[in-house]
Amino acid sequence: MKRIDKAELYQHVSGFLKSKGIELTEGSYAVGVKKSCSFLADAINLSQQGIERAKTEVDQKVDKLRQVIHEKTAPRPGTSKSARPEPAAAASANSNAKAKTPRNSSRPRRKTTRAKGRK
Repeated sequence: MKRIDKAELYQHVSGFLKSKGIELTEGSYAVGVKKSCSFLADAINLSQQGIERAKTEVDQKVDKLRQVIHEKTAPRPGTSKSARPEPAAAASANSNAKAKTPRNSSRPRRKTTRAKGRK
């Protein structure tokens, strides 16, 4: 962003006040307004510098964070699943275990009734 010039800000404020019917003549009131415009311009310029610096630092930290995430989630060399085939015995055991599960396991169980004489 562009820096705000103190004199330019004072000229704009005095022009605005003149359009509203208030003319700033040389005196204590005009000096106070000029100092206020100077403080305001300094505050705005310093905050712009601070925001730019903070933005730069945040961008650097986000880049570092992305790099760390990339390193942690990147696939490791030589550990892909296609490199280690599953043993045949374990594969057949898994298929047998799936076959033994009942088909209607999602159906709720029936409640059993007790005989009247038993407790």
